[in-house]
Amino acid sequence: MRERLDAVIKAICPVDLSLAPAGQAHLDNLTKPQGSLGRLEELALQLYLIQGGTAPKADPARVYTVAGDHGVVEEGVSPFPQEVTRQMVLNFINGGAGINVLARTAGAELYVVDAGCLGPDFDPHPHLVRGKVAQGTANLAKGPAMTVEQCVDALMLGVALADSAHADGVRVLGTGDMGIGNTTPSTALYCAYLGLDPEAMTGPGAGLDKQGVGRKVEVIRKGLAANAAAVAGGDPLEILAALGGYEIACLAGLILGGARNRQLVCVDGFISTAACVAAWKLAPAVADYFVLAHASAEPGHRHAVAKMGREPLLHLGLRLGEGTGAAVCMFLLRSAAAIYNDMASFASAGVSGAN
Repeated sequence: MRERLDAVIKAICPVDLSLAPAGQAHLDNLTKPQGSLGRLEELALQLYLIQGGTAPKADPARVYTVAGDHGVVEEGVSPFPQEVTRQMVLNFINGGAGINVLARTAGAELYVVDAGCLGPDFDPHPHLVRGKVAQGTANLAKGPAMTVEQCVDALMLGVALADSAHADGVRVLGTGDMGIGNTTPSTALYCAYLGLDPEAMTGPGAGLDKQGVGRKVEVIRKGLAANAAAVAGGDPLEILAALGGYEIACLAGLILGGARNRQLVCVDGFISTAACVAAWKLAPAVADYFVLAHASAEPGHRHAVAKMGREPLLHLGLRLGEGTGAAVCMFLLRSAAAIYNDMASFASAGVSGAN
């Protein structure tokens, strides 16, 4: 079972940094002071390297919003009832959610994925992927959320999504999530992978009050204790199976598949970044292929990204999830590619360079 995943991981290669001087020289020769377009120039160079030293392209782009339910909800970690996961999937399919609006605005395709929602399969829809691994996870506060086999199935579902997009010519992927209670497994994963403290990392999620946040901290501590063997063992896959969720594992697989396919992945907020940490621990070379779209307003996010040594692109106070920040990021990638490809050089414009 694990051999399928190992083959994907083995196929992920770092970008060829020997190409960087030529790409940087091109950016430095455009009609502007060197570095004056800041992070946009960094994005342009990242696209250039991912795409093998060719003129960078940020289109087509596609967001996958992946949904799953969590057994830990029975511990009272969310103010919303669990059926909201299923209701929001229907809202996505009907085009009424924040991610629908922002994906349309960004010119990105949107697909909704059932990786592990409670209840039967949804009715078929052209933009719905019915990939249910199981009907929600077990309660991580009492033991492993998933078996290793279930976790691998969810990871490989994500890889298959990246492959489907790649077959359609998609160059940029975006991660999105939906799952009532999923900030709890995400926080537990951050603590296990990055050695962070539950109290510092735990936030209100979908709107818990102070008392609710305190209860959530204790649930996460219980989960880390109940799965102490997996955490202490240090195997990234076993940690993900013990503490994660089907949508989180699927998004980690999407990032792995995107890296193998040389697609740039826009990673959304708190939950998506937890999936990104899992992918990064499984295959460190994925670091070349993702960008953290935005700084989540969930308090622990800043501690996690600091541990990763990364800086999110946008600071907009977003905390919705769904892939909303990833969709907004896609406009910046399109802007970065346009700068690289369409700006005049000093020579072509007849503009004098700096002394």
